[in-house]
Amino acid sequence: MDVRIGIVQTPKELEVEVSEDADREALLQDIETALAGDAVLWLTDRRGRRVGVPVAKVAYVEVGAPTPDRRVGFGAP
Repeated sequence: MDVRIGIVQTPKELEVEVSEDADREALLQDIETALAGDAVLWLTDRRGRRVGVPVAKVAYVEVGAPTPDRRVGFGAP
């Protein structure tokens, strides 16, 4: 599952690949809790690395589908 975070005044976004077995609803709840306070949003990627973003710098958070349905080539919609 992919999590994309837009950072204020930065043209690039931060992309974190969370493990496929992560609970999507629990992840969303953790993100909402962190954004409600004045803290750091911590996420752990599928390799076990931790990524921290100060909540004051978060522009948006996009949580992808649990299973990516990306198709490439002539058959892609």
